[in-house]
Amino acid sequence: MTGKRMSGIVLPVFSLPGAHGIGTMGAHARKWIDFLADSGQRIWQILPLSPTGFGDSPYQSCSAIAGNPYLIDLDTLVADGLLTREETENCDFGHDIDHVDYSLLYQNRLPLLRKAFERGRGGEGFAAFVKEQKPWLSDYALFMALKERYGMKPLSRWPDKDIVARDKTALRKANAECAEAVAFHSFIQYLFFGQWGSVKEYAKKRGVKIMGDLPIYVAEDSVEVWTRPELFQLKAPAKPAKVAGVPPDFYSATGQLWGNPLYNWAAHESEDYKWWLSRISHARSFYDIIRIDHFRGFYNYWSVPSGMKTADKGRWVKGPGISFVQRLIRSMPPASLVAEDLGDIGADVWKFFHETGLPGMKVLVYAFNPEGESDYLPHRVPRNSVSYTSTHDSPTFCDWLTGEASEGERELAVRYLRLREDEGFHWGAVCAVWGSQSRIAMAQFQDVLGLGKDARINTPATVGGGNWRWRVREDALNGGVSKRLLEVTKTYGRYTPPPESENQTEKNISIPKNTKG
Repeated sequence: MTGKRMSGIVLPVFSLPGAHGIGTMGAHARKWIDFLADSGQRIWQILPLSPTGFGDSPYQSCSAIAGNPYLIDLDTLVADGLLTREETENCDFGHDIDHVDYSLLYQNRLPLLRKAFERGRGGEGFAAFVKEQKPWLSDYALFMALKERYGMKPLSRWPDKDIVARDKTALRKANAECAEAVAFHSFIQYLFFGQWGSVKEYAKKRGVKIMGDLPIYVAEDSVEVWTRPELFQLKAPAKPAKVAGVPPDFYSATGQLWGNPLYNWAAHESEDYKWWLSRISHARSFYDIIRIDHFRGFYNYWSVPSGMKTADKGRWVKGPGISFVQRLIRSMPPASLVAEDLGDIGADVWKFFHETGLPGMKVLVYAFNPEGESDYLPHRVPRNSVSYTSTHDSPTFCDWLTGEASEGERELAVRYLRLREDEGFHWGAVCAVWGSQSRIAMAQFQDVLGLGKDARINTPATVGGGNWRWRVREDALNGGVSKRLLEVTKTYGRYTPPPESENQTEKNISIPKNTKG
């Protein structure tokens, strides 16, 4: 990775503030981009935008391409004449502004979107979108229509086996019978793609790049498993033979059983990785930089026999290797891929990562091993890397320091970071990462604010609970935080002047008294 030093912030779209129960792609997304630009940040890293699946996880999605209907901004639909203000205000999305209530979203979001569909379905833009996106959209919309018909049961439990096996006669009949539902789910994607395109364009104007997250696997209950079963290790239609996970680790003594079907890499290779290249091409249209999750799975992956209750009975199996990765890299602009390389990595896997030439991740909360110098310490990380204060799968920095760190780790962190309680321990973490050798420095917004356990995004090897629910309050996007972040960014040589259009006017940001920063 070449180029100037830069920095950015990690914040999922669902974590943005605003009404209607969840962060969306509307005015608050633009306000957040303004905050980033005014704070000298040039990257906004998000989590997958795909529909959430099992456990409300964006990493267990029914589609590798479709957008999450929950993230569609309702105020924009009101402005476009597709909904009324009364309709949105009379809908119950809960009163907890700090957390997403997915059950209420499931009950109340789609009925509103159906009203928007009835009012907007006749537009020329929608017809053009359906035609343009047909290669994936027609299958996805029918898949969702059939899930509704079958009471949202997973693909493996659909009662019509001819449909599961994609019998042509059965599919033609289903398309005719579900035409209205197919049109509705296509319209949802039309709304999503339009709103996300506007957000991405606004970010570009403000000089902010968007780093997206690409899960390496798709869910068992997905349109991809339904339409391209030959690309997965299945023992019967929609039934995996082997599933993904990781062996026993820091988070679980029995490993993490993800349950995603594993790829049939020989089938992918036989078609010159067409499916993967198409997936990457779509991601390129959504993001400026792509972080591929669990990148080591391209070298070797943990294979667990289907039906196991835990992941410890699995084994490592060779993946497609460097030739496949080089094929991906050739399809991408320079410096636009990041490889997630966390976990227990052996010498052979490190050699693979080095051979790819892609930047990996260095996470501060994993750096303070009192037994020896960690490669995650800021002074040891290579330039071709992305350094983080913490990640969505880890505790926030303050939660780690005051709760999860051992005494030895805590003492080393305090000494190394020169932490001072009077200015907030979290700023010591941000300064250390910003001062590191990594070309890109990133912090979860929770770490910029000094938040603790309640602001954690996800705890691996757990389902439900507080995962994927945290939201930031609007008053956190204030001038005090912005000014300090800008100061740190300039101090450590990560500031670049904004686009000329930004310099035309000065922006004033109010500073609420009760905001931590």
